[in-house]
Amino acid sequence: MEFPDMGTAMDILSRISYSRLKYYWRDLTDEGSGGIFHKATSFQIVKDRYSFDHNFRTILFDAIETIEVAFRAKIINRMSQTARNGLWYLDSSLFEDKQRHSDFVLELKREFNRSTEPFAKNYITEHTDWDHKSFEGDNPDAWLIIEVATFGTLSKMYKNLKSQLPQRSAIANDFGLYSSKDFSNWIEVTSLLRNIVAHHSRLWNRSFGKKVSEPKGKRSTWLNVPLSELQKKKPYAAVCVIAYLCKAVNPRHKFTEAIKELSAKYPSVQLDKYGFPNDWESEPLWR
Repeated sequence: MEFPDMGTAMDILSRISYSRLKYYWRDLTDEGSGGIFHKATSFQIVKDRYSFDHNFRTILFDAIETIEVAFRAKIINRMSQTARNGLWYLDSSLFEDKQRHSDFVLELKREFNRSTEPFAKNYITEHTDWDHKSFEGDNPDAWLIIEVATFGTLSKMYKNLKSQLPQRSAIANDFGLYSSKDFSNWIEVTSLLRNIVAHHSRLWNRSFGKKVSEPKGKRSTWLNVPLSELQKKKPYAAVCVIAYLCKAVNPRHKFTEAIKELSAKYPSVQLDKYGFPNDWESEPLWR
């Protein structure tokens, strides 16, 4: 490998481990050669890939926050207003699987018990009958307890809501989708991506265990060219989902512009490693 600026390379390697960096150059070596690099491979390529990936994750994390906060609000508002009961989350009749519902409630209560939010700590202090290990005791209303739930817990809860519930469809429609099944898939994928990004893990050349579903009905622009089976497991598909959901929450959101600006800043970075097609910017979703 060529090192145009050895000082910069030494600085980077002093604060980013070899094991973390090596995945950004594995495709630059000859297979079966024991790690011999292609001719004229420069450390600058690795540096650009790593910097792009870092900035990419930062943009995604900000966008996912928009979706997560809105998802939380929609669940609280739609379910609480319709049920006219702040304790609707305890009602197993609203959920498909009773065991998964029980697990969800107990996890929700554990998360509330661990929370450092002042309103959660005050509630626990003021309610001596609070019990985070069972359904019993003084249970807080949904607009309190769901506010501290993790994205993963919310995703599991939504997925387990009965399919015929009007509230389930209404929440999906709030995000521009007519199928609650599609929305459940999209939220699950977004939650998975959030966990990867939150732990500062690599997105470069990664595949996910969960495929993105093509939406059966949508209110806004999506993709003209359907996602391939390979793309459905690549970051590109999840990024398209985030772009769509962000626009549904806030039509003035700058996520798509931020991704295009980042791409322009690093023209040497191969976006196909994330599953992006060559003409991705011409798709209606990105225009």
